[in-house]
Amino acid sequence: MPQITVRYFAAAAEAAGRDEERWDAPPATLDALRDELGRRYGDPMRKVLRSGSFLVDGTVRRDDGEIRGALVDVLPPFAGG
Repeated sequence: MPQITVRYFAAAAEAAGRDEERWDAPPATLDALRDELGRRYGDPMRKVLRSGSFLVDGTVRRDDGEIRGALVDVLPPFAGG
């Protein structure tokens, strides 16, 4: 059975009420993960996800696509650059 660790940072951690969790039956795509995170954690998480991004095993992902990896970081938008 596939398993991923989802880590939350800054506003994403605040919205989720945790820094990390393990998912035993993760969604297959990033869009499905976005939907599930919104369902679980409501509007605060949806707000983060509108302009945030994901790292999947260290690679930045903003588009939909299959989750191929064991570690997904949920990153809020960052100021500066």
